[in-house]
Amino acid sequence: MWLTIGALVFLALEAIALFFSWKAIKSARTPQGSVGWVVFLISAPYFAVPIYLFLGHHKYNGYINARRDSHELRQIIKTWGEQNAPLNTASTSELRVYERISELPATRGNSFKLLIDGEATFTALHAAIDAAKSYILVQFYIMKDDQTGRAFGDRLIAAAARGVNVRMMVDGVGSVKLPQTYIKELQDNGVEIINPKSVRGPKTRFQLNFRNHRKTVVVDGTTGFTGGLNVGKEYMGLDPKFGAWRDTHAEFTGPVVSQLQLIFAEDWYWETETNIIDDLNWESGHSDENRTGILVPTGPGDVMETGSILFFSAITAAKKRIWLASPYFVPDTVILEALKQAALRGVDVRILIPDLIDHKIPWLAAFAYFDEVIEAGCQVWRYQDGFMHQKVFVADDSLAAVGTTNLDNRSFRLNFENMVLLFDQQAAAEVEDMLVKDFARAERMAKLLDDQSLKIRVGAPVARLFSPLL
Repeated sequence: MWLTIGALVFLALEAIALFFSWKAIKSARTPQGSVGWVVFLISAPYFAVPIYLFLGHHKYNGYINARRDSHELRQIIKTWGEQNAPLNTASTSELRVYERISELPATRGNSFKLLIDGEATFTALHAAIDAAKSYILVQFYIMKDDQTGRAFGDRLIAAAARGVNVRMMVDGVGSVKLPQTYIKELQDNGVEIINPKSVRGPKTRFQLNFRNHRKTVVVDGTTGFTGGLNVGKEYMGLDPKFGAWRDTHAEFTGPVVSQLQLIFAEDWYWETETNIIDDLNWESGHSDENRTGILVPTGPGDVMETGSILFFSAITAAKKRIWLASPYFVPDTVILEALKQAALRGVDVRILIPDLIDHKIPWLAAFAYFDEVIEAGCQVWRYQDGFMHQKVFVADDSLAAVGTTNLDNRSFRLNFENMVLLFDQQAAAEVEDMLVKDFARAERMAKLLDDQSLKIRVGAPVARLFSPLL
């Protein structure tokens, strides 16, 4: 008997689902993730097969890592590390894990300036762009064509008119709403902005994973910025939906700036197949502040799951305290256990998250993790004064970090991220002071899941089910 068209379609989908199930078994990050995908694919292929095409991939095969793939650059980085090695050799063992994760050396001679919220951040960014003499490198996850985005773009256009070489890239998913008219205006006025719709990456791979979540600005190879802010009016606190926007960026000078621009150059090469390393200034100079720092870039192009290992290393090494701020709290099993174990050791573990909802599913999923960490002795604080979007942590009295990585699976394994680590007591004290003020505008969670509203009690466990799949 001839099979009906519907039956043939179903059999084809089941065959594809079986193939994808095998891929999930081989490549999913956790056994739970493998089981989740297999059950979903086999039981509901009509829904699961399209979703797997978008979300089922966890490694970015083919990403060019110049630090690994170029013998010449490896030698340059080695020499560069030796010339800028931290003077305190007693701390070498503490630095080694981060150096191996990042494939970059920790260096002395860095300065560090916290930029708290949008006004301070964009004031500093605008001043650096206006002072640029040779080139500007710009990378953001989200760029918007609103008053904040246009003010930023106008400064880039003015710099290009002065003869400054301006290179810019944005993520194709994060900036999906950026109109072509904005891109064309910059291009017509001398800014070399990559059109995200015309390059390889998430927009052309039928996938939503592998987003470039980095936010980097480098001016003349001597001043660099990274942190949590993108370019849009909400980051200035001008969106009534979010109200006051709490975020943290940082400004750097010294060898860390060279590391920021190296990772920019790698991302630029991936998108354009153009090597710009020889066009850039690698003499970043040294700051009198002489802080020891390192950039830790992480992402799915790495051999190991570097994002998770970075946070695991900081949490497990903490002896007195580890305070972390993130807009999302959907940790993997490794980070969840590390946080609980640290609290059980007597470490002061504090997790600062927003009370306001940004994305509903991760907001709900977080409630399914709170009971575990609170019962182990961790403190969970919910920020009340608007939306909190910063990604920072401080460990003990000597390690501070500012960057782009959230406390969730996507940042740990699926996104390209940057975190700058400062092994410096003054930097740690500055971040501590900032977070103390944030805790004063937050409420410590006391209610467990069973005490929450019905919507949260039902929604949190369901939302958590999605975390191994994402």
